[in-house]
Amino acid sequence: MSTTRTRLTPAVAIVGGGPAGLRAAAELARHFPGRTLVLEREQRAGGIPRHCAHTGFGVRDLHRVLTGPEYARRMVRGAERAGAEIRTGAMVTGWSPGGGLEVTAPDGLYEVGAGAVVLATGARERPRTARLVPGDRPDGVYTTGHLQNLVHLHHREPGRRAVVVGSELVSWSAVLTLREAGCRTVLMTTERPRGEAYAALPVAGRLALRVPLRIRTRVTRIIGKRRVEAVEIEDAGTGRRHVVPCDTVVFTGDWIPDNELARAAGLDLDPGTLGPVVDGGLRTSRPEVFAAGNLLHPADTADVAAIDGAHVAGSVLDHLAGGKGPGGGVRIVAAEPLRWISPATHRPDGRGPARGRLLAWVDEYVPFPRVAVVQDGRTVAERRLPWPAAPGRVFRIPGGMLDAVRPDGGDVRVSLRR
Repeated sequence: MSTTRTRLTPAVAIVGGGPAGLRAAAELARHFPGRTLVLEREQRAGGIPRHCAHTGFGVRDLHRVLTGPEYARRMVRGAERAGAEIRTGAMVTGWSPGGGLEVTAPDGLYEVGAGAVVLATGARERPRTARLVPGDRPDGVYTTGHLQNLVHLHHREPGRRAVVVGSELVSWSAVLTLREAGCRTVLMTTERPRGEAYAALPVAGRLALRVPLRIRTRVTRIIGKRRVEAVEIEDAGTGRRHVVPCDTVVFTGDWIPDNELARAAGLDLDPGTLGPVVDGGLRTSRPEVFAAGNLLHPADTADVAAIDGAHVAGSVLDHLAGGKGPGGGVRIVAAEPLRWISPATHRPDGRGPARGRLLAWVDEYVPFPRVAVVQDGRTVAERRLPWPAAPGRVFRIPGGMLDAVRPDGGDVRVSLRR
């Protein structure tokens, strides 16, 4: 027996009420007379920033420094003041046979048939189980998101002594959350040969937060029956292992996109990011479906995700106006040590990437990389950049390096040279 669903027909449906989705909603509602509907599965919109009490949000998009909750509130107010409708507690469970979104909400079941859909579902950290860390299965093991939810939303204490696994920007966010909750970080461990965050952070961490960082090490076992009692750490160079007493372990970074809806829609997925393949205008392989934010580049900062949201709004407006989309594109291939690059399609007659930057992820540190763009065996652009390519944070490549790419040529290969 089929279940009756109330049908809604907004001009645009945005799945995800984080920075990317809310900024897209604000721009679309401000510039298009039709209904803009945001579907957010949490009880409050705002995304991950509302869990992050520390400062540092809003620099690139709002040109000011805010705490995470302040930034989230601004994003929500901006969308609502522009006229967007935000429905919270609305879980998008799949796609209907007619191509609409199937939604389960507190007030019933819905099918949302929109003229355009923007997927802004974000990304999440891999938990301990996905990282295959052996040992006991006690309480006290978290991801950063779980930790911040526990501390900032439920006002509970995680423990007293913590080990943080990873040294990305989000790892230091976890340290600040632990500190606010009265939990001391006794060790930060990473398998990398250097800290993955910006160089100033480990120095500040040692001096101000008194957090020791151990590189080339990994957690080989979690110890404790009912509650974490310790972790076993292995030195990659010597193979020696030692035990670090603690009652809390936080696994940070190692991001994967929340791509379930993209997969269910049959969208082309990028093998590197596991998110949808998009062009510079953030169009997916389905003309009416767009994507933005950390679903595409897991994971960049909240302000970059918001800028994505503003960028995708332009492409959605073109689509709703009935404009002819750009022509065929060429594939952008990330070569080692690049793991992925976004966008992964270049259309010479289409919109360029947000902020004029290609976003990439690397697996090894290159201090001043020379970026090479090659098509059909010919180097069409080469440039040395004054900023490093480092694991654990997004590497930015000027989009203008694709200007000489031929639309009738083969795949474009982007690589780094020392």
